[in-house]
Amino acid sequence: MGRVTERRRVIRIRDGAVSTRPDTLVAEEPLEIRLNGKPLAITMRTPGDDFALAAGFLVSEGVLGRADELANIVYCAGATPGAPPAVAGGGSNTYNVVDVTLAPGVPVPDITLERNVYTTSSCGLCGKASLDAVRTTARWPLADGFEDAGGSAVRIEPETLSALPDRLRAAQRVFDRTGGLHAAALFSPDGELLDLREDVGRHNAVDKLVGRALQQGLLPLSGSVLMVSGRASFELAQKAVMAGIPVLAAVSAPSSLAVDLAAETGLTLVGFLRGTSMNVYAGEQRLALRTAVGGA
Repeated sequence: MGRVTERRRVIRIRDGAVSTRPDTLVAEEPLEIRLNGKPLAITMRTPGDDFALAAGFLVSEGVLGRADELANIVYCAGATPGAPPAVAGGGSNTYNVVDVTLAPGVPVPDITLERNVYTTSSCGLCGKASLDAVRTTARWPLADGFEDAGGSAVRIEPETLSALPDRLRAAQRVFDRTGGLHAAALFSPDGELLDLREDVGRHNAVDKLVGRALQQGLLPLSGSVLMVSGRASFELAQKAVMAGIPVLAAVSAPSSLAVDLAAETGLTLVGFLRGTSMNVYAGEQRLALRTAVGGA
């Protein structure tokens, strides 16, 4: 199995004084995702929760939506020769290739050379599908209100959102050692931390969250708030919509396409969530706002 962190020698300069020391870095390795034995995508990720990552990726692609649609996920052989027969496919197991097998009867998407894509640790799927594709493949249209775990409509307090970045940061274990990991977390409407995953790519961290929820039979996540470190890209908004998550909050800016997607699907999108200030770009109906919203 790959390691989450690695050690490297660095030269440290502080106030003109030069020294050498070991530094802890976040690990980054490629993961190839295969579907029913055929290559589908490659992503750069931090090793760990690879099966959940693959499952969550397939949720965002509209392939999976229920735990019973997933038959199995296994590690496959890598590119090097000499593996024992127990390793599927021959070649030594590098733990950088996973094969997802769908349950009988689950439609397999057409995998072509054009569809076989490379994803990075920063941007998700390069050249991802349009707004229309997300709207037509989403399994769970977002309700007008915000539903708690019991299905009751509630409004989330802005003060609750304000507390989420600090709670996210406090729960990041690997970040404390490396300073180089993004995080994604699920919170309840009252701010309770439900799950958190870290990865060198924020979209991978979201996939790991969603994949774990799929495996546990928890989709759609209609009673959850998704909080991410960094910006809110189109890919993150897409992943929230595809998992049925009604609220996406980020500490930095959203992209224009993320705002467009949020407005079209009913996603509540909050950016620049820092201290007691935030910008609400779409879906303000889920927030308990005490003053009227006006202006241009």
